[in-house]
Parts: sequence; structure tokens; C-alpha cells
Amino acid sequence: MPKLKSNRGAAKRFKATASGQYKRSCSHARHILTKKSPKRKRQLRGTTLVAKADVQLVRRLLPYD
Repeated sequence: MPKLKSNRGAAKRFKATASGQYKRSCSHARHILTKKSPKRKRQLRGTTLVAKADVQLVRRLLPYD
């Protein structure tokens, strides 16, 4: 069985935590920022965890993480 390739787009977007969950950055924080409130932009700064429904998909894209 050959080695599996990681999806390179997913590898740049998701990072596995020590407990096996996946971190991701928040969306909607890149452009058209003038209409968004300072509170909203501030809350989009950090990272969050991938939803439980999407973890299986991310795990398939990143076989060695």
C-alpha cells in the first residue's frame, strides 16, 4: 500500500491539537472590514475548533496528523 498524500490546502488551514481535535481560523476576517463592527472583527481574530460534523472530513484530508 503506498503512502497517502495530505491535501495541501487542508494542511495549511487545519492543525491538530494534542487531544486529537482540529484548530481552524475564523472566516470573514480578510476583506470588506469597514462595515464590520470592531467587536466582530476582534472576535474573529483567534482560532476555534472544527465542528464535530466536519472532523471526519478533515481527518480524511490529513491522514498523518
